[in-house]
Amino acid sequence: MSPLWKFTLGRVGLCVLIGALLWPTGLHILVIAMAALLGSFLLSFVVLKKWRTEMLADVDEAVKRRRAQKEELRSALAGEDE
Repeated sequence: MSPLWKFTLGRVGLCVLIGALLWPTGLHILVIAMAALLGSFLLSFVVLKKWRTEMLADVDEAVKRRRAQKEELRSALAGEDE
C-alpha cells in the first residue's frame, strides 16, 4: 500500500475513532464532526509521524522524477539531445 493511502486511512481512522468516542456525550452531530476533524488533525502529528514522513518522502521522490522527465523533454524538444 502506498504511503499516501496509509496516511490518509490513518487520518480517517483517527477521525472515526474520536467521533465514536464523542458520540455518547450527546453533543450535536456537527460539534462532534468538527471536534473529530480537529482532533484527528492534531493527533496525526504525533500518532502518524512515521507514515507522514514516508508519505512526504514518496511525494518528494515523485516530484524529483517528474522534474527530471520534464527537463529531458525540454532538452529533447530544444534539439540538445545527443
